[in-house]
Amino acid sequence: MGIDLKAGGRRTGHSVSTKVIKTQNPYNRLLIKLYKFLARRTDSKFCAVVAKRLHMSKVNTPPVGLNRLARYMTNKDGKTAVIVAKVTDDVRMLECPKMSVCALGFTANARKRILAAGGECLTFDQLALRAPKGTNTVLLRGPKSRSALAHFGHSTSVSNPHTHDGVKPYVRSKGRKFERARGRRSSRGFKV
Repeated sequence: MGIDLKAGGRRTGHSVSTKVIKTQNPYNRLLIKLYKFLARRTDSKFCAVVAKRLHMSKVNTPPVGLNRLARYMTNKDGKTAVIVAKVTDDVRMLECPKMSVCALGFTANARKRILAAGGECLTFDQLALRAPKGTNTVLLRGPKSRSALAHFGHSTSVSNPHTHDGVKPYVRSKGRKFERARGRRSSRGFKV
């Protein structure tokens, strides 16, 4: 039988999110245009990944702290860290090493500390001029663990017995009187 290639099958609501630029930020819209063009014309995997990440929602572009960034960049002298997200300051880190960082944004203190250490803060259009194919760069991203993810559960399918394992329920309180019977104990119906 096959599928209607024009209509694209019966999966509704799954259109490619990169066709339409959702962000209203004019700078981000221009960056997406630029990196889409570079990905097409240079066949660079780096540009394609950056273009894809520029399309991502705020949830999927978690910020990177200076401490984590410094840890990733040890023994990588002469390379530029590329983060399609914001770079934030980390007060727990006493000394900031010298590094070259390209990101969508920097908090005021993070920028101050990077520049004070003799490093540099680049924007993506500056990076496109300096390294159009992403040579001598390290592509990084932040930690995607948020407290909300504890409630989401595993991929659901008929054959997956672990759909509800370890999934945190939305409960008003964690006390003895709150949602402790059916669904939370095997002796009271079922347990997830």
